[in-house]
This record gives sequence, C-alpha cells and structure tokens, in this order.
Amino acid sequence: MRHKIIAGNWKMHKNAQETGSFLNDLINEMPEEKEVEVIIAPAFTNLMLATQILEDTNVAVAAQNMHQAEGGAFTGEISADMLTSIGVQTVILGHSERRQYFKETPALLANKVDTALRHKMRVIFCVGEELKDRKSKQFQNVVFYQLKDSLFHLPKEAWENIVIAYEPVWAIGTGETATPEQAQEMHQFIREQVAHQYGDLANNVTILYGGSVKPDNAQTIFSQPDVDGGLIGGAALNVGDFTAIISAI
Repeated sequence: MRHKIIAGNWKMHKNAQETGSFLNDLINEMPEEKEVEVIIAPAFTNLMLATQILEDTNVAVAAQNMHQAEGGAFTGEISADMLTSIGVQTVILGHSERRQYFKETPALLANKVDTALRHKMRVIFCVGEELKDRKSKQFQNVVFYQLKDSLFHLPKEAWENIVIAYEPVWAIGTGETATPEQAQEMHQFIREQVAHQYGDLANNVTILYGGSVKPDNAQTIFSQPDVDGGLIGGAALNVGDFTAIISAI
C-alpha cells in the first residue's frame, strides 16, 4: 500500500543557524499527526544537525545527493556509508538540477541507485521533462527512458525502497505549475510504465509531484488519484507554507 509523503528539498539554502531555527519551529508548528511522512533534505553541512534535532520526532532527514562509489579519492563528494553513519536513510537522486548542471547521466544515476540500495537506503528518484519536450509532445518518451535507463534494471524487491518524484522541469522555480490534470496524466503514465515492467507492485509505488507546489494549489494537486504527495522546493523554506502544504494532503 503506497503512503503519502511531503518532502522539502532545501537545495543550497539555509546555514546551520537557519536550519536549527526552522526545524525547531517546524516541530512546534507541525499539524496534528496524520497518515503522511514528512521529510527534510538540508545541505550536507547541516545533515547531522538535522538528525539530532529531529531524532525524537516523526520528521525524517534526507540527503540531496550522494556519490556512487563506496569511497576513495573523490574530493568534495559524500558516500552512502557517510550518510547512513549519521542516521540519514533517504537520498534524492536524479533531480533535474543534477542532470542539467552536473551532467548526471542515466547510467551514472543507475549506479547511484544501486549503491544506495546496497546500503539499505530509500531513494527518491526524480524524473521529468523540459519545456521543449512538452512542446514537441515527447514528454512521455523522455520520462519513460529516464525510468527505463535508471530504474528498470532493478529486481522487484528493490522497489520497496524506491519513491518516484515527477518534476516537470519547466515548472521548477519558474512560478509555473502543471495543471492538476497534467500532473495526474503523468503520474498515471509513470504508474502504468512501472506496471508494464513489474506488474501489481506499481499500485504500491509512491509517486510525488515536484513542480512549484504552494499552499494555494497543494490540495487540488494532491487530490488527484495517482499523486501521493510532493517534493517541495521554494515553499519548503518557509515554515508556515510548508506546514500548510502538509495540512493540504
């Protein structure tokens, strides 16, 4: 049975003091407990602080990225073992910004997924099309091959630790948002592709929407039958907005 998730991806925002202040405010302002998992993904420098502050709460901590190697001469990189050693059990992989700015390929991402799963981590794997793909009607093909090339080599049992986040790249940080119908169309398409490859387990895969979700559009987006929550960017940087989005689901 798939479950609801609201994850906040902070990207390169918030220093240690700001992280501590936000998380303490979040603890105090969290909506009443409901059947939704809340995740915060701060910068690498603040992961340990976040795990300490959130240790006795229902809010989990995720990393925004990790290296595919177990260790070695990779200056500036972070391994899966380093993450799990401080209590981080979830990692975001394949975000469009990693693909665009750091040239992460489907083959590299498949390698990262494999490494994370070897360490029993949960992966939030991002897929999504650019505006040119949407305009040329190739958006479904783009997302299909992102899934196929990085995830469809996995055995069935691995999917217990896979969450998919659909992020239309043209709606990230632009103020543009896919309509609820567009979001549902793509979430349904993704679930259908997983079903074609793996059968009934597709009904248990959590698929998040990640594209300029805000308090005023969250409830409409989350009401779609195949949308199981959100990977939130800008609105996750404000406690009031983030808790409103949690309440919306």
